[in-house]
Amino acid sequence: MKKILNKLRNGLIVSCQAFENEPLYGSEIMAKMAKSADIGGAVGLRACWPQDIRAIKKVTNLPIVGINKVVTKDTDLIEDIIITPTFEAAKSIYEAGADIIALDCTNRKREGLSVKELIYKIKNELNVLVMADISNLEEGINAAKYGADIISTTLSGYTKYSPQIKKPDYRLLEELVDKIDKPINAEGRYWSPEEMIKAFEKGAWMITIGGAITRPHLITKRFSDALKSYKESL
Repeated sequence: MKKILNKLRNGLIVSCQAFENEPLYGSEIMAKMAKSADIGGAVGLRACWPQDIRAIKKVTNLPIVGINKVVTKDTDLIEDIIITPTFEAAKSIYEAGADIIALDCTNRKREGLSVKELIYKIKNELNVLVMADISNLEEGINAAKYGADIISTTLSGYTKYSPQIKKPDYRLLEELVDKIDKPINAEGRYWSPEEMIKAFEKGAWMITIGGAITRPHLITKRFSDALKSYKESL
């Protein structure tokens, strides 16, 4: 486990994910995306669902941060726990080959096991690294206390009570680095190399970037929105 953490230190993790309603959805495409990230210099990958993780494992040896999003037509991304919400969800991606299990460790209402119980069960029964996706300092401190190996800023801005900002949450990153003696993963709204470097300067152990690299429709939208604003200013 220490080998994996050391491999990720000061490195870039690329998130390769696509939902069913997106053009790049499909395990074969995600495997190609992951291989491209590997060639480009990523030190790790973040992937969703067992089928995608299995496909990615066939084309690269990079460590995989596995998540298992459980989404229904009634899901509210601000209200609901969707990132690896249960032990069963965690076990399925572990069996598919995930080297690290990431799960929602926010204070939002959840069914079944508590955050503390879920982390304990994963660590005790699967003996795998756990990344805690959190949205504020309190959640990060609690997740570290409960046994999470990595604390990640992933969900800042995705809970009602965290800052709703367009830029990375550098303040949360600094607070976590200051208060927690565990690796901190910077994640969420990083769109440029300059923003990435700033995260490392503030103490991030690793950084995870998805949309800015692997979601062409979001990249295109940023350019088209900027162009629209420019035209409106004329």
